[in-house]
Amino acid sequence: MSRTRTPVVAGWFAGEGDDFRLLGTRCSFCASVFFPREDAFCRNPGCPGGELTEVPLSRRGRVWSYTDSRYRPPSPYVTDPELSWDPYALIAVELESERIVVLGQAVPGITVADLTVGMEVEVVPGVLNEDAETTWTTWHWRPTGVTA
Repeated sequence: MSRTRTPVVAGWFAGEGDDFRLLGTRCSFCASVFFPREDAFCRNPGCPGGELTEVPLSRRGRVWSYTDSRYRPPSPYVTDPELSWDPYALIAVELESERIVVLGQAVPGITVADLTVGMEVEVVPGVLNEDAETTWTTWHWRPTGVTA
């Protein structure tokens, strides 16, 4: 039986392989770019507002900051306490063109010991979780030149 692939958050990313992109929105008046996307109004306080259009974001950026998640988050985060907790690295990445910072997990196998501020990374498709019916998809950051 194959699982249904479902984005964790609809409309935040699309594509596969080299076509995978995070999706943001851009204000037609001030050209501000937003991620997570904004579909109601321009969040720039100095902008009178403009039409918001979906834009694919840069695939690459530089590590702005990073940390690791060694412990299961406290409530209200929902998780099965019977399952083991696997640490993962969190990376804040300044996108190449947009100059905005986007947070995400590192690809499995990359730890904080593998990261440095300023290192180039790229966004790739990832899996957040799986159950019997569904593979919940997300994005991960991978240092460039790493294929795993």
